[in-house]
Amino acid sequence: MSSFIKTLELVLVSARPFQWIKNVTLFAPLLFSGFLFYDPVDGPAYFLVVLRAFAVFCVLTSSVYLINDTVDAKADSMHPVKKNRPIASGKLSVQSAIFYSALGLALVFYLSLSFTPFYQLLLLSYIAIQLLYSFKLKQIPILDVLTIASGFLIRIYAGAVVVNLSMSVWFLLTVVSASLFLAVGKRQSERTLMKDQSEKITRATLHKYSQRLLDVYTSMFANATWLTYALYTFQTQQSTTEPAFERFPWAYTVLPRTFQSQKLLMLTLPLVIFGVMRYLALVYEENKGESPEKVLIKDKTLLTTVFVYGVMTIFIIYFE
Repeated sequence: MSSFIKTLELVLVSARPFQWIKNVTLFAPLLFSGFLFYDPVDGPAYFLVVLRAFAVFCVLTSSVYLINDTVDAKADSMHPVKKNRPIASGKLSVQSAIFYSALGLALVFYLSLSFTPFYQLLLLSYIAIQLLYSFKLKQIPILDVLTIASGFLIRIYAGAVVVNLSMSVWFLLTVVSASLFLAVGKRQSERTLMKDQSEKITRATLHKYSQRLLDVYTSMFANATWLTYALYTFQTQQSTTEPAFERFPWAYTVLPRTFQSQKLLMLTLPLVIFGVMRYLALVYEENKGESPEKVLIKDKTLLTTVFVYGVMTIFIIYFE
């Protein structure tokens, strides 16, 4: 029994539950559409539906991580940090990892039966792309970064399709830009981490990214992230029930016309720009971009920025 429990503990570590924070992006379409608290008469609340889809995605991503760690076991064993992972260190056998991964994927298939076929198709697409990434695409420059970004885009569509929401093209472009920004930042940090261990470099594709090229990519997608978000806020009417001047009449009687706007979500733009700049500082000055989810959790400044952004966004969109 103790051996079984120990194996489960190692499987849980390999499943990387802290990475589930990435799956929170499933709630983004619901939040920005104005339906976060919507409870239809003929069905469950939208939030609960997306919450179930989120749980399924957590099982899916953990199962994929087990496969990825199995494929990368040899390379990870030479990495200064990843060598401590259960599979790379030999504490968890490959057979056990494959078994629990298959079990997780079977559970995902069963739980997905209660959702629309389009959600199931997105799950299959995610699995297929991640398997291609594990076995081949991670070794191909540019495609490896695009594959990482595609995972976020699939999550966004998954969160929208389960409750049949439409999405702004500018919102989607923001997601794509931010995803590519995080993916390039990850490669940037990996290269910095391994530059003094070139003979033991764990990802061959890093040899094909020069520092100058990564700098250009990082700058390009950092700018694209805040700029596409700015265009999204400029093009989107935030209120789903009434115009801003009816919800905030004081703002249109006290403030001069210079400061009046129907697009109140623009007020969050400085926070997005600050967040991008802070993340760049962490990548370049502190080399902390290899694991974006850990950066978000551990960096108090960035975490506070995200929290304030979330509160402002909810207030602007849902305040009655």
